[in-house]
Amino acid sequence: MSEAVAYTEDHFSAERLEGVRTRRVLAFIFDYLIVGFLFLISLIPVFILGIFTFGLAWLLYPVLGVLIALSYIALTMGGPRQATLGMEFFSLRIETYDGRRVDGLTAIVHTVIFWVVHITFTPLMLVVSLFTRKKQLVQDILLGTVIVRSDR
Repeated sequence: MSEAVAYTEDHFSAERLEGVRTRRVLAFIFDYLIVGFLFLISLIPVFILGIFTFGLAWLLYPVLGVLIALSYIALTMGGPRQATLGMEFFSLRIETYDGRRVDGLTAIVHTVIFWVVHITFTPLMLVVSLFTRKKQLVQDILLGTVIVRSDR
């Protein structure tokens, strides 16, 4: 989408939101299995690079998981399909209220807010989605996004 198109309320119909909470949880698990796998694979080249850099590359180890996770989110959710691989598998996509595409930076901010709220207020995060018509979590409300079914 090159131009923003303001969506009407019926764009986020009950049909497009059906089962979104459950699918989001399953997509999250799926995505973090992928991120975990990518992290494990990345340990080997960083180890080898560390040998050639006299251990300097090993300083990447403490931040490697975060870098991989944020890159994964930026490239997938912020990409053309507007969904991580887990979201795609469970037929979900992220949309904004005004029809603009979610870019990589917004996808990263979405994830960072998710983790901050999740770590500090886990029950709040889940309760909020029960009381919003669009089944949004805190990060969705703050960024003006909605997760919808892509198969409807």
